[in-house]
Amino acid sequence: MERWTHKGRTLVLLATVLANASRPAGAAWAPHGMVAAEQALASQAGVEILKHGGNAVDAAVATAFAVCVVSPSSCGIGGGGFMLIYLARQRRALALDYREVAPAAASRDMFVRDGKAVPELSLHGGLAVAVPGEVAGLSAALQRHGTLPLATVMQPAIRLARDGFPIGAHLAKEIVQNLAGLRSNPALARTFLHADGAPLVAGETLQQPELAATLQHIARDGPRAFYHGDMAARIVRSDRTAGGVLTESDLATYRPTWRAPLHATYDGDAVYAMPPPSSAGILLEVLGMLRGDDLRALGRESPAYLHVLAEAMKHAFADRAQLYGDPDAVAVPLQRLLSPQNTAALRQRIDATRTQAQNTYGSSALGSAAAASDHGTSHLSVMDAHGNAVACTTTINTGFGSLVVAEGTGIILNNEMDDFATQPGAPNVYGLIGAEANAVAPRKRPLSSMAPIIVTHDDRPVLAVGGSGGPLILSGTLQVLLNILDFGLDATTAVAAPRIHDQWVPPVLAVEPGVPAQARAVLTSYGHTVKEVPTMGAIQAVRTDAGVFEGTSDPRKGGEAVGW
Repeated sequence: MERWTHKGRTLVLLATVLANASRPAGAAWAPHGMVAAEQALASQAGVEILKHGGNAVDAAVATAFAVCVVSPSSCGIGGGGFMLIYLARQRRALALDYREVAPAAASRDMFVRDGKAVPELSLHGGLAVAVPGEVAGLSAALQRHGTLPLATVMQPAIRLARDGFPIGAHLAKEIVQNLAGLRSNPALARTFLHADGAPLVAGETLQQPELAATLQHIARDGPRAFYHGDMAARIVRSDRTAGGVLTESDLATYRPTWRAPLHATYDGDAVYAMPPPSSAGILLEVLGMLRGDDLRALGRESPAYLHVLAEAMKHAFADRAQLYGDPDAVAVPLQRLLSPQNTAALRQRIDATRTQAQNTYGSSALGSAAAASDHGTSHLSVMDAHGNAVACTTTINTGFGSLVVAEGTGIILNNEMDDFATQPGAPNVYGLIGAEANAVAPRKRPLSSMAPIIVTHDDRPVLAVGGSGGPLILSGTLQVLLNILDFGLDATTAVAAPRIHDQWVPPVLAVEPGVPAQARAVLTSYGHTVKEVPTMGAIQAVRTDAGVFEGTSDPRKGGEAVGW
């Protein structure tokens, strides 16, 4: 059994332990590199590229294109995302924002009718579609920091779309849950349903020939094939037929944006996070609040720890609701929010044994909302033997996005417009409310819960992590970070451990079944409204130390890490 010490805590590397034993579901150990995605075939695509001589960026782009094929309810080239990169040679972290943007014809009240937001308009149909960024973003990452041609890294995705793959349990569940919507669109019905309208089920082969041809075209001609010409015309025509306002100019003028990542130090580690329009800053805000606490002494399942964690989440989510938005359109006061003075002051406002009034955490204009639930999105984490790391999150938003398919292309278009505050103070599908900072505006990026994170120690990446599940991404990624950095858990145990979630509004503390009954009772006595939910999002993590990579894909979504 190999052991090493990290910041004074002795951890156990499980690679040698499990060499001759069955490994936990979703986990892997390897010496040359690691990919953790929500679907085993996507992880394998990334490792294929590593073995082909690619670096972590090459592998991440290959994995992202592959996951767009094998997880079509969660993500696709009709969506967008964020990529956080750490380059070993430069000892530098980079953030690439290829989030979708609102069409030029979008307007502040486009989803309001008779003074009220109409949720269906921002969820399904043409108006729900924002300008896709996936193809432009992945191509930009590869061009700047990859080593292999686009045509090479796209081959696994093309093969999966052309030859097909067995449907997994998660996708089968998503097909059933979205059955009515799939039946309403002939292209979706033709792909995901039998001729009699019955859903494809787990184990059946899913082939996507139109998508395969689209990917082949992009691999040959580059991102221009997506944003100009016949493919762009088909995207626009299909969106406008479904009631949207997208134009060919919207596609032709789309550009991904390189941003400076957020950075904080936590107990000797450097934590890099995606900046707005990602909400990852609230993770750093919570870490700042908890920096002075001895969490190990409190105990990972103790009501004292769970209480202070929930209260810190409320403060951070309240700041998100009121202040976060597209940094190109609004000034997000991150320097103040993440300052030691602010986080220490917020920590002082947390009572050890009771919750506070809702307006203590933020605006009293609360609105009403439902508790968060797990919808779409997909995360992948990659590390290579050279010390490079990538954390990448991609989405079309909710299951099968807008339910609009670009004719003849296999491209499912996103419904990212719902991530705006479609009416400030009104909740979106995830129960999240927003203020003017996240109001709809032309060419603006909507706020996102996607939160890729990379942690380094002595300028070496030790953890790449992120997740899916709407706001559950934030609470889930946060708890995996704390499980590893404070409680010394290996990645597999850290990801599998039960979680809690509190997003300020609604005033509900969600807990997974594994949270102890005694802790729930104490939390209730402290004033929390405790509600059990079956599962919370899905986190993918890769960590390394002592020359061995550990990858884990969350068993909640049935993924599988693959190592080399």
